Amino acid sequence: MKDHTDFARMAGMTVPRDKFDVCPVEVTADVIGGKWKPLILFYTSQQTRRFNELRRLMPGVTQQMLTLQLRELERDGAIHREVYPQVPPKVEYSLTELGRSLIPLLMQMFVWGERYMRLKQPQDGQTTGSTTHEQEM
Repeated sequence: MKDHTDFARMAGMTVPRDKFDVCPVEVTADVIGGKWKPLILFYTSQQTRRFNELRRLMPGVTQQMLTLQLRELERDGAIHREVYPQVPPKVEYSLTELGRSLIPLLMQMFVWGERYMRLKQPQDGQTTGSTTHEQEM
């Protein structure tokens, strides 16, 4: 058993010591971890998306990888896959209620990423050092 009570206390939670056998952060990372899942969740948080629309939004993802990631998100209950009975087949992806509960986390990732990009962007020919990074983060 891992001890997560200090972090839970910092988050304002009261958690009995025997509540978790695994770290909740690890569980979250299992569901949304990887290069593509957070992007899939982010883009489907804005509106319902079709497969090829997601591929256009994420040009580096292969068809096989996108299919795998969507299936895993669907299996974990974060994404809903709607298949319409027509020719050619129409499939749409949207967030479930569980998936929508991840929006605050995705927004925090967005804000953090934006700050990080600004920190890493050289200003007036200077490179940013760890001191600047530590002060602003």
